[in-house]
Amino acid sequence: MSRATRWASVANRQRQYALSIALGCSGAAAYNLSGVRSSVLADSPHHTDAWHSKPVAVRHEPFDAQIRKKREAQGRVNAVQPSSVEGDEKVPAAPTNEYSVFDKKGEPPIDPLSAWRHATDTVAAACGTFVGFDFTSVREKLTGFIIPKWVWMLPGYFHKLQDEMSMAPWSLSWEIWEEAHNPEINPEITCEAKVRISTDLCAEEKSFLRNRRQRTAKALARYLGVAESEIHPDDVPTIGMCGSGGGLRALVAGAASFLSAAEDGLFDCVTYSAGVSGSCWLHTLYYSSIGQQSHAVILDHLKNRIGIHIASPPALLALVGQAPTNKYLLSGMVEKLRGVPDADFGLVDIYGLALAARLLVPHNELRVSSYDLKISNQRSYTDDGSHPLPIYTSVRHEIPDASGKVEEMAKDARFTTKHFDWFQWFEWTPYEFFCEELEAGIPTWALGRNWHAGDSVWRDNGFALPELRVPLMMGIWGSAFCATLSHYYKEIQPIIKASGLGSLDALMSGKTDEMVKVIPNFALGLRDKLPAATPEIIHHTTHLQLMDAGMANNLPIYPLLRPGRDVDIIIAFDASADVKGDNWIKVADGYARQRNIKGWPMGAGWPPSTNTEEITKHQLDEAEDPTSAKTGSSGSDDKYFQPPHRELGYCTVWAGTKQENNEYMDDAAHNCIESEDDDRHLKAANAGIAVVYFPFLANEKAPGVDPLKDEFMSTWNFVYTPAQIDSVVQLARANYQEGKEQTRRTIRAVWERKRTQRLEREQAERDWVRRCRIRRGNLAMRRSGDVGHGDHFS
Repeated sequence: MSRATRWASVANRQRQYALSIALGCSGAAAYNLSGVRSSVLADSPHHTDAWHSKPVAVRHEPFDAQIRKKREAQGRVNAVQPSSVEGDEKVPAAPTNEYSVFDKKGEPPIDPLSAWRHATDTVAAACGTFVGFDFTSVREKLTGFIIPKWVWMLPGYFHKLQDEMSMAPWSLSWEIWEEAHNPEINPEITCEAKVRISTDLCAEEKSFLRNRRQRTAKALARYLGVAESEIHPDDVPTIGMCGSGGGLRALVAGAASFLSAAEDGLFDCVTYSAGVSGSCWLHTLYYSSIGQQSHAVILDHLKNRIGIHIASPPALLALVGQAPTNKYLLSGMVEKLRGVPDADFGLVDIYGLALAARLLVPHNELRVSSYDLKISNQRSYTDDGSHPLPIYTSVRHEIPDASGKVEEMAKDARFTTKHFDWFQWFEWTPYEFFCEELEAGIPTWALGRNWHAGDSVWRDNGFALPELRVPLMMGIWGSAFCATLSHYYKEIQPIIKASGLGSLDALMSGKTDEMVKVIPNFALGLRDKLPAATPEIIHHTTHLQLMDAGMANNLPIYPLLRPGRDVDIIIAFDASADVKGDNWIKVADGYARQRNIKGWPMGAGWPPSTNTEEITKHQLDEAEDPTSAKTGSSGSDDKYFQPPHRELGYCTVWAGTKQENNEYMDDAAHNCIESEDDDRHLKAANAGIAVVYFPFLANEKAPGVDPLKDEFMSTWNFVYTPAQIDSVVQLARANYQEGKEQTRRTIRAVWERKRTQRLEREQAERDWVRRCRIRRGNLAMRRSGDVGHGDHFS
């Protein structure tokens, strides 16, 4: 570089820095100081010549070119040709057929920038509401309303948001999109990914299991109070611990229950930690710099953060409108809308953003770390086996096409087609995003990119999109509670409408019933490789529309039963709204039958409501009454006399069996472990899975809190005071103490059973080796001719 050119570059850099200071954009100023670099344009086919010693991405063919080549090989050439732009010629707007990212009517747009343009245009329209708006007339318009202070702050927040999301150079959105194509910040964008089609666990999870077993062996010795030399790694039970769904109640109660288990030394013995909805938020905090892998720290964090509603406009707008939290919270949304042409912007996005603003921002807002926003980064806590492997869950609702006469369809294809709706389960771990029904999955770091025929599709500039951010996932995991956000907006909607802010109301009110497209469908083009029972829509839809797994089962039991994980003990902390009525343990029976899971305790769960102690007592009283008309009747009414069913307590243990039942269509009965004498069922050679169940019930030892009666324990409550959190912790500890020794006894029994089985295997192997040696010795004697001489000395 010549001296004149160098000085010109320095002068240009100084001008940019001075302009940033003048405009008051501290983020842009700091970014300018970091160095000048050539822009990597996300939608340009041209490469930059230099990028300050940063890795050079290999050019890949555009998406449409890849698809066209595949179709040409199959004899199906696509007639659509990619368009090219030369010079500064403006590209005409692509037809959208009246489709908008904020309006699901019409066909999806084909312009790669349509999603972003429609999003920013709608925000601009909302901001345009404030242009020339006379706030002095608000008092007249809001007659009869109490005006909250945050209404007066809306113009400033929205204008600032519009400027930051304008994609102008050095704006927030421009900076986010630039960093989305920086391999040093997002190394996964240069990595090639493929769909893994298999029923086995991925290699990374198998490696984790080997490392975790070494850790749990030492933890089990401490938990049972035995010497480490007595614990063989093969004898250690594989324990899966799961928390239920239930919004903030599940988050707070789950954190308190997991804390109780950790204080007892049980959590260190756990291999898998699965969650649904609110307990997924708990795992997100635990495997982050905020939670610091401590449930006590998480509870302290919640005391500082959830005293304000997640949808409180002043708190949310303040975090979205200022650094560093604005970039931290909006990065995932910008990458999604800018990088996915047919992406939707819906209530799930807003809900995830609101959740992240409350839960993923520490008390000291300057301590936010973007490292916490990727699930794949959580492997740094699990690779060496230091902590249990988290499992996040979601479901896809499959509703078969019922057009026409359902009766005729059922008659024609009653043995081949499902005519009822069901749920497909999807799971996240730090290693893989997987669906057991599809028998396929992709690396977690590849979430967000497009797929075809098992291969990830590269963007035109040779990069892939970064991994989808955690805020978007949080919105999916807890999407059942989007109704809470919708209801909260309806409460303030009259104020917005009366203020004359029509565009803002149109922006928000249209988001209440949308299912958002977040995760691109990785199963496209794999018709011949997926199971035959795969729904037809999977082969056509571009995105997977996922929702809260609590819609199917509020306990994440199914992922723990996946073949290859070989879970011996499931410890379930159930903080559901109605633990008895919903009976989620019982719901798992259907999954066990469908998947032919051996050893699941069929019939476990809350006793049927028709067999309560009160009804049974009443029946017995009638039977003993000599004046009863039924007493003198025939014995045909004996079927109504059912044995008394005891209500479940604070801790109940069921033991399954792997023994086959000879009775046709009958399931193997479970055994309820109530005393030490019942431990024989856990130690039996054919014993199956043991389930330890902790329902979140009121306890006299923790007065002042009742999950079924207290309003703050409602599923739809999103505000907890520190005192209320302390009361929940006290209740969780009291309930855990009730089943503490029974849980320890259960784990000891399973450990002894596995140790006995290992010793028997080892003895059988030694006997087999000894027999083989004797047999070889006899053969050698015969070959050498040393077979004796027929006398009495032979």
